[in-house]
Amino acid sequence: MGRAMLGGWIEKNVKPNDILVVDPSTENLELASQMGCRIFTSPLLIEDGYQPDVVVLAVKPQVMEEVIPTYRAYAEKGALMISIAAGTRIVLFEEYFGREAAVIRTMPNTPAAVRRGMLVSCANGNVQAEHRNICDSLMSAIGTTAWVEDEELMDAVTGLSGSGPAYVFHMVEAMIQAGVSAGLPEDLSRTLAKVTVAGAGELALTSTESVEQLRKNVTSPNGTTAAGLDVLMKEDALTNLMTETVTAAAKRSKELG
Repeated sequence: MGRAMLGGWIEKNVKPNDILVVDPSTENLELASQMGCRIFTSPLLIEDGYQPDVVVLAVKPQVMEEVIPTYRAYAEKGALMISIAAGTRIVLFEEYFGREAAVIRTMPNTPAAVRRGMLVSCANGNVQAEHRNICDSLMSAIGTTAWVEDEELMDAVTGLSGSGPAYVFHMVEAMIQAGVSAGLPEDLSRTLAKVTVAGAGELALTSTESVEQLRKNVTSPNGTTAAGLDVLMKEDALTNLMTETVTAAAKRSKELG
């Protein structure tokens, strides 16, 4: 996700030499260096007196508490702190950075790699309008942005859009296998499934019609689509399955927090 963000920012004309990348991975640092960014294996190696406007914490939640103490000085001097770690609550950052720190928690998803991400943010009480504008500017470089005021909703956001791409990828896998089972060559089945899902997603995103109407537009009475939908919609089978899926992911998000 850090790579996706970095690429999006540079495409949006953020000067690479204004970006400091801290990562213990030499592979990631090499890529960042090739893009023109300044690179460090540890924040402790950054020169004394440096003060960033924004610190984006793009690390896994399991190691967050090991990483964040070294960034406290930046928060104390007024840097906006943005975390993209799933399940990690704002209160944790306030404990490490101080109650006066401006903290934003953002949940992105992997389509950010192709600039089609969904990024939902939540702010603490110290975040001002200018901070929100900065966050929106950074996150909109890799997708669509939205805000929630109640942090409790971030678990549902994580379960739906954060984890959602994996659900779609698995659906594509299932469609490929279904095509093969129906007699299609695997290569053709893979192409049909991937292009159909990509095209349907683009139509759902750009059409002025509701997704319900788009579904109806494809469905002729007693036709082939209706026969397929009879399986998916019988006793709300797919809706119930997706509700169970998102609920399980949201529950795990709460546990991580």
